[in-house]
Amino acid sequence: MPPDTSAATSLTEAPPQRPSWGETLRVYLEPASLRMLALGFSAGLPLLLVLGTLSFRLREAGLDRATIGYLSWVGLAYGFKWCWAPLVDRLPIPLLTRALGRRRSWLLVSQFAIMAALVGMALADPRTELTLVVWCALAVAFASATQDIALDAFRIESADVRHQGALAATYQTGYRVAMIWAGAGVLWIAARAEIAPVVPAAVAVPGVLYQQAAWTTAYLVMAVSMLVGVLTVLFTREPARVELPPARDAAEWLKTALVEPFADFLKRYGKQALLILALIGVYRISDVVMGIMANPFYVDMGYTKDEVAAVTKVYGIVMTLVGAFLGGAMSLRWGVMRVLMLGAVLSAASNLLFAWLAGHGHDVTALIAVISADNLSAGVASAAFIAYLSSLTNVKYSATQYALFSSMMLLAPKWLAGFSGAFVDAYDYATFFTATAFLGLPVLLLVWLATRLTPEADRPVGSAPAQPPAES
Repeated sequence: MPPDTSAATSLTEAPPQRPSWGETLRVYLEPASLRMLALGFSAGLPLLLVLGTLSFRLREAGLDRATIGYLSWVGLAYGFKWCWAPLVDRLPIPLLTRALGRRRSWLLVSQFAIMAALVGMALADPRTELTLVVWCALAVAFASATQDIALDAFRIESADVRHQGALAATYQTGYRVAMIWAGAGVLWIAARAEIAPVVPAAVAVPGVLYQQAAWTTAYLVMAVSMLVGVLTVLFTREPARVELPPARDAAEWLKTALVEPFADFLKRYGKQALLILALIGVYRISDVVMGIMANPFYVDMGYTKDEVAAVTKVYGIVMTLVGAFLGGAMSLRWGVMRVLMLGAVLSAASNLLFAWLAGHGHDVTALIAVISADNLSAGVASAAFIAYLSSLTNVKYSATQYALFSSMMLLAPKWLAGFSGAFVDAYDYATFFTATAFLGLPVLLLVWLATRLTPEADRPVGSAPAQPPAES
């Protein structure tokens, strides 16, 4: 129950104290945080393999930028995962759910599906079998989105609201480590599996340097790497189950599984729900739209696989991790909304550095500086944003509601990003990156309005939680 706020109690009880920095940082060593580290790796591995790394592979294979941009719509599977989230939330899997539990069974099935589809992507040649590559990428995206649904619910049900910032940070850590492996690792493996190129590596000629056998090896290794998530699921415990009354018929099941989760959110937040949904829908728009053309940009600027791997996929991810830990810690101490505003400002501003780099030319030192600023900003914004989404979720409908929020985060940005290649072809990279920075301006207004209209969401640790308690 919430603390008694009567006058008599206020005279005898001290106000809640902020934890020390030592106490704040020790939360990252708790078992729940460490589990999220491994499961975050499983969640982060597929994303680049169907988006960022795939765009690098396709550009190297000679595909034009407009086609690569349109193929990024594969990522829209993540934007529609709320459609089947109610099934993941409630539908048992024969035999597996009884043995492993609701969350773990769905995690395991989705992980094996990801592995199978990655094998398909490994064996298909995009120069002659582009349709097969696209279908396998869609399968990876669909299975990965399903894994995200179950994993988000698993994370939310594993700890209280106060610890969601820490779980978000460790989740992001595992996620980013996987992105190093799926970004730098796959490029490093592909580069070493190549035979001697027929032209100097510094010559940026899309299609000339492509070697299918090298990419096959790299993607097969990625498929095997999903065993990290499989083993974690097998050797972890199912979180405390939220008991839900059984449905009497199909109509009641649809009502409780699909209608009630969305109605619950609207009931709890009223008119403020529209503002919250608008903020969720555009918060990461600058980063998402810009990110689709980042890898084609590196190829066209003449950066080699090793340069891209070392700077953007290893060093850059480390900077993102630093930002994620800073974002998680700052959210605990100062409140989520303040860090959301900081992340929005930094994310939009950092895109202007890519516009500068486009005119600067091939320069590894300049690339390091740009990646440092961009990824640090992304880490701060991501940790705060995940904590914010978690605080909005009712644990009774955790999978469905969080899937709605995280889907809305990607839907409009991913759709808009599909036109990024055509925009670059019509104008240039510098103009494109500048335009993506200006896309972040409405986000600042929405964060400011959300802070004023929902001030309880900005309370630091020790204050009343922003999320109303789950219904009994």
